[in-house]
Amino acid sequence: MELSVIIPTYNEKKNVGILIPRIEQLFYKRYRNDFEIIVVDDKSPDGTAESIIKLNNAYGNIRLITKKKKEGIGSALKEGYSNARGSLILSTDADLSFDVRDMLRLLTAIKKGRDLVVGSRHRAGGFYEKPNIKTKIKGFISKYGNMMTRILTNIDINDFSANFRIIRRNVWKKLKVADNANSILLEMILKAKYKGYKVAEVPVMFIDRKYGKSKLSLIKEMPKFLMRLVYYIIKYRILKLG
Repeated sequence: MELSVIIPTYNEKKNVGILIPRIEQLFYKRYRNDFEIIVVDDKSPDGTAESIIKLNNAYGNIRLITKKKKEGIGSALKEGYSNARGSLILSTDADLSFDVRDMLRLLTAIKKGRDLVVGSRHRAGGFYEKPNIKTKIKGFISKYGNMMTRILTNIDINDFSANFRIIRRNVWKKLKVADNANSILLEMILKAKYKGYKVAEVPVMFIDRKYGKSKLSLIKEMPKFLMRLVYYIIKYRILKLG
């Protein structure tokens, strides 16, 4: 199997009902049924898991992993990546913020000999929708936080925090990523780059979610992200551990 698509979910019943048919349609001609979608659900109380079961009855290539308790996106991604069967693993958020057509950009880029390709909202050609003051603030923090991360890590990536990326399964297994929080997205890039793997990015579209509520609190996550950033730089770049 060539491709596994990983989708972490928590209370995304309406969104997955739209997202998964779009993914199925996008890849059907290319892979027929020789690809899989793995949904890792954080024990959603809104019926997300039940919706996934119904979708699998229609498509037959969806695997549902239900967590015993709510542990967040990092833990869900690790679970999904580690259970993937495809030689390429692509992950995306469930909230429809990323355009599924940009998945083809990720696939094209990794097939040029890269090991990890990240979708970037901040690279030239990318787009970050900011329809209101709240999203303008989030966009500002995201842009300049990622700019600071690029400078401190000396890695030429403009978006370390987007869950829209593709990695070779054999590379994922060798990375042995440890983080269970949102900062798994950062750790994956730093560890891959400092170990000598080929890391690249492509510009992608990012629109504000229309259904449901965001699970990310920047006020809570930013201090954690900064602490993990310093820790990873010391561990992987300076001490060359892991």
